[in-house]
Amino acid sequence: QVQAFGGGLVQAGGSLKLSCAASGFPLVGYAIGWFHQAPGKEREGIAVISGDDGTTRHADSVKGRFTISIDNAKKTVHLQMNSLQPEDTGVYYCAVNYYGGNLSLRAPFYQYWGQGTQVTVSS
Repeated sequence: QVQAFGGGLVQAGGSLKLSCAASGFPLVGYAIGWFHQAPGKEREGIAVISGDDGTTRHADSVKGRFTISIDNAKKTVHLQMNSLQPEDTGVYYCAVNYYGGNLSLRAPFYQYWGQGTQVTVSS
């Protein structure tokens, strides 16, 4: 089971840090991804990290602004979001699947999903 938290309301240009907490399993051996679903749009993969070695992959839309990181001891994955813009508004989800060397940003790859956390960026 994974659960995302840390969302909220922030002004454009501000920052938020989201967290994804895992329970019942270690993060080693898994890929943990963050997804963004804007109102009326499909869920988009924005960042993923390997629980094995911390290798990361970020979508072009967030490179240089968002950073995914992992704390294996606390079984938590973070998403630091800087320079937030109104188009970043939406629900953010974390998801998990077995790693196997695949850092996929595609939602169908992931088997286990947590409840999302709402992020609202005001202009």
